[in-house]
Amino acid sequence: MILIADCGSTKIDWCVVENGEVKKQVFTSGINALLMTEEQIRESLALELAQEVAEFEIESVYYYGAGCLFDDICANVRRAIAANVPTAKTIEVHSDLVAAARALCGDREGIACILGTGSNSCFWDGEKIADNVSPLGYILGDEGSGAVLGKLLVGDVLKKQLPEELCEKFLKEYELDRQKIIESVYKRPAANRFLASLSPFLSKNIEEPAIHRLVLNAFKSFFVRNIENYKDYKNYAVSFVGSVAFYYREVLEEAAKAVDIKIGTIIKSPMEGLVKYHSN
Repeated sequence: MILIADCGSTKIDWCVVENGEVKKQVFTSGINALLMTEEQIRESLALELAQEVAEFEIESVYYYGAGCLFDDICANVRRAIAANVPTAKTIEVHSDLVAAARALCGDREGIACILGTGSNSCFWDGEKIADNVSPLGYILGDEGSGAVLGKLLVGDVLKKQLPEELCEKFLKEYELDRQKIIESVYKRPAANRFLASLSPFLSKNIEEPAIHRLVLNAFKSFFVRNIENYKDYKNYAVSFVGSVAFYYREVLEEAAKAVDIKIGTIIKSPMEGLVKYHSN
């Protein structure tokens, strides 16, 4: 019996799996392994996870989380899990990008991408990440992400690059003005989440030519600045996991066609693919 975790900063999706069948699914509070100590992670799991999975004889744990990039951070997470899942003989900790690659590509070569609050991509050789174009975050990169879509939107609103009625509609719907936006971006924490929270306005108004153009150009930028850096990228389908890719699928496919890139699988969450991967 195995336990798989898809971890974000907001929530963690845990699935207990036996012979390819999900026996139990549990949602707990998110963990940011970069910002939390081993003790804090252990306490969080003790409060929300330990009792939920205590009835199962879990032999292996596969944990995927944003920020799990360095050996010392992964070691903290492994020890915290071991303290709360004592039956586990194997505990693996990987990044969310590995989760995306395994869920999308399995044991085949391919280009796997994340398009959610942030964006990322890699060339997967069937076993490991063989190449990665650094995403650089929403200030320097993260093209096509929810945060960058939100950044482009508020920039165009405040600089009056969108039709006046659209600008007014946006500010009224989100109860924002210039001062609130500036303070949320420059003075408060988690500006990326604030910006990403605004991006649904784009989805709801995607039929507006100015909105469609903004989103289309953002996705083109993702392909040009990221995917085209991978050797022989034209020989591989590019697959995606994440809410932005899922909900903007039609515009994403339009952008890919414009730059002559093939789209493969698009899924909202990696869990289904991870269950299949580890069951095989």
